[in-house]
Amino acid sequence: MLKFSNGIIIPDNEIEILATRAGGPGGQNVNKSATAVHLRFDVKASSLPDTCKERLLTLNDQRMTGSGVIVIKAQRYRSQEDNRQEALERLYAMVKRAMASRKSRKSTKPTRNARNKRMDQKTRRGRIKTLRGKVGSKEP
Repeated sequence: MLKFSNGIIIPDNEIEILATRAGGPGGQNVNKSATAVHLRFDVKASSLPDTCKERLLTLNDQRMTGSGVIVIKAQRYRSQEDNRQEALERLYAMVKRAMASRKSRKSTKPTRNARNKRMDQKTRRGRIKTLRGKVGSKEP
């Protein structure tokens, strides 16, 4: 069961975890034991709030299939339990990232001093460019 700070809970029966054989660390142990973990979470069929589902489905993430299923493969560790824990942590981070709301931007005006500085900079730059002209030209 995954619990989030705002009271949202993902029950264990909505998370499908399959153990498979893994490459990587483990020596000959990887040839005979299923230590890698495939985690599958169907967003559309979950008990998450609709807003959270929409945000998860709009995430541009390669772990999301076209039908709205999150697939996470964890095989970093030699033990199945550690890989299972890592897969759950990755799912937790993904859902938490989707639930985070962005701060609304407040439009601001530049201060009078900032506008004056900008204009002074522009006139100074323009003067430098006119000085680069040919000697004896009549243009100011």
